[in-house]
Amino acid sequence: MSADILPVASGRATWRWLRHELRGRPGVLVGTVLVGILAAGAAVLPVYVLGALVDRIIDGSPSSVIVTIAAALVAAALVGGAATGASNYLIARLGSVMLADLREAGVDRALALPTTTVERVGRGDLLSRVSTDVATIAKAVNEVIPTMFSALMLTALTLASMLGVDWRLAIAGAVSIPFYLLALRWYLPRSAPRYAEERRVIAERSQVLMESMLGAPTVHAYHSHASHQRDIEDASARVRDISIGVFTFFTRFVGRVNGSEFIGLSVILVTGFWLVSDGAVTVGQTTAAALLFHRLFNPISMLLFTADEAQSAGASLARLVGLVSIPQPPAVSGTEVPPRDTSLELTNLEFSYDGDHPVLRDVSIRLDPGQRVALVGSTGAGKSTVAGIAAGVLHPQRGQVRIGGVLLDDMTAEQRRRHVAIISQDVHVFAGALAEDLRLAKPDASDDEIAAALHTVGAEQWVATLSDGVHTIVGEGGHELTAAQAQQVALARLLLLDPAVAILDEATAEAGSLGARDLERAAAAVTAGRTTLIVAHRLTQAATADRIIVMAHGAIIEEGTHDELVAAQGSYAQLWRAWTAHHTASEGN
Repeated sequence: MSADILPVASGRATWRWLRHELRGRPGVLVGTVLVGILAAGAAVLPVYVLGALVDRIIDGSPSSVIVTIAAALVAAALVGGAATGASNYLIARLGSVMLADLREAGVDRALALPTTTVERVGRGDLLSRVSTDVATIAKAVNEVIPTMFSALMLTALTLASMLGVDWRLAIAGAVSIPFYLLALRWYLPRSAPRYAEERRVIAERSQVLMESMLGAPTVHAYHSHASHQRDIEDASARVRDISIGVFTFFTRFVGRVNGSEFIGLSVILVTGFWLVSDGAVTVGQTTAAALLFHRLFNPISMLLFTADEAQSAGASLARLVGLVSIPQPPAVSGTEVPPRDTSLELTNLEFSYDGDHPVLRDVSIRLDPGQRVALVGSTGAGKSTVAGIAAGVLHPQRGQVRIGGVLLDDMTAEQRRRHVAIISQDVHVFAGALAEDLRLAKPDASDDEIAAALHTVGAEQWVATLSDGVHTIVGEGGHELTAAQAQQVALARLLLLDPAVAILDEATAEAGSLGARDLERAAAAVTAGRTTLIVAHRLTQAATADRIIVMAHGAIIEEGTHDELVAAQGSYAQLWRAWTAHHTASEGN
């Protein structure tokens, strides 16, 4: 597994992003704060009034006064409940809108990441940011943040109310502040790294699980279940150990806070006894001060018990902000000059995935309009890299790609989409109706156009057997397509998209022997008359190309037609003899 991960935003950068988002929504923010203050005030008022009630009872005040005070308590409770509900709604709404914007920006940035970056960091880290981290933040938005906001408002107004009761009792309660601060000073510097580490190991576990699930056929083929099981167990054990350590650390913090509460309440009661004995305050005032301080236990406890989730959400937010903060590639304004034809020209390409080990060395290839050129070579020769660069998926360190004389780098993403498209060995079938999957290539495609595309790629027969035809739900949670059927869907998409240049990167490799010829015929039909660069997995596909280019170690070593290369008795001729001998023997058996 790669040690590289996507960047994580610093605390300062995360707060800067948060302030920027809040400033963009001043109306909702101000309304949320005002309603929160009202809710906190309504919650504190009953305790404040209760002290006055004690004094009125001791003084022997008329029952009407006591009833009035009791009615005020009920009214405050009703107002407090309504205001708290409104405050929680406004906070959740504000947070949900901000999270939706962040999630969309994160997915948009993830889709725009260079392929080399995704391959280097692994998909587990990337997917955990736009799934697990988003879920963690969403839970905080709906549960943790409203609780913390209410607790903060209640704490602030409770402290202010204690000053209103008697400044000496407030000072007595303030004796606990240094102990709270010491607890926070011990907790905060140690907590953030722990939660960040917890999110990191969770991302690592996601990567291990994904590799095992996606590679299940290979795992079964090589009987490597035990080693993969150990990897999963080790990754899960790291998550377990760190999570237990985080919780243990948090409980130690709670113990320190409980000690601070005990000290504060004890000092208030002792001070109140002394002041009442001296006639400086009433019993009701002392009662109110003690109850107000005791009332702090609940919001402070809420802050503490949500701090665990808040820290985890903060770590997730930093990871998401880090993702959206990755510099975007320079915007391309596009070219006003249309390609003069459908030729494809690759000039002096050099490429390296890590910057140290070159994968391509001065590769130049030209495809005339409508020409089919096949790339042949052993694994690691650089064929797929050439295909990726030709399609604009990869960007070379040196060299240029032109379509019809126009630089690919000068085209916008939409212009590239119209002029060049690639089908790789690993195609994806999107969850949903088959027709909607095909309309990703051409949103306004009619049913007749879809039927014609399926007919061209030879898929109409198996589509007709589906329960709802082209409206059958396929992909995850729906009808599972075979590898060959998925490739046919990809070829049908290409036909509907109708690009000037097609790149087929081993697009028939997953079909197996039985479906290979059908897929090769489908690929030939889709690319007929179209400029096509083929990374050939099967030499029978290369043999029908107009020109064959043989690659080795990132360079072109042979070039010509099938007959020319066979007659030259070079590398291609050796590959062809081995291929035909193997398949002749297979057919004989």
